[in-house]
Amino acid sequence: MNQAKIINKKARFDFEILDTYEGGMNLFGAEVKSLRGGRMSLEGSYVKILGSEIYLVNAHIYPYPYARPEGYDPKRTRKLLLHKKEIFSIKTKLASKHLTLVPLECYNLHGFFKLKIGLGQGKKEFEKREKIKRRDIDRDVQRVLRGK
Repeated sequence: MNQAKIINKKARFDFEILDTYEGGMNLFGAEVKSLRGGRMSLEGSYVKILGSEIYLVNAHIYPYPYARPEGYDPKRTRKLLLHKKEIFSIKTKLASKHLTLVPLECYNLHGFFKLKIGLGQGKKEFEKREKIKRRDIDRDVQRVLRGK
């Protein structure tokens, strides 16, 4: 079976992930078929808590080419399926500190599509530059070691 795994690469660069949660997504049939083909983008999307429910906002699931396109919104808000205890825990952590919920990856697990969301704290600009600089130095060291 085709294992489609969509990763939000920008999330781990922009945020320091402190805790992760896994939940299901409420999808239409054509969206499931599109996800099986790996046709989704998590870039620019975020997770929002309204009342006692949690939603994925602005995630782009491309239309399935063989489905009817009438009335399909690729960036619609999708409900996430988590336990009430988990949602309450996330809500209390969000209220106590300056944290945000970020979608990290979407994958197929035993026929169900799951979304891994992370509780993250935004990184400052200098921390991002420091990480890039450290990565470049490590790459140069590895290149020199391979050459000898």
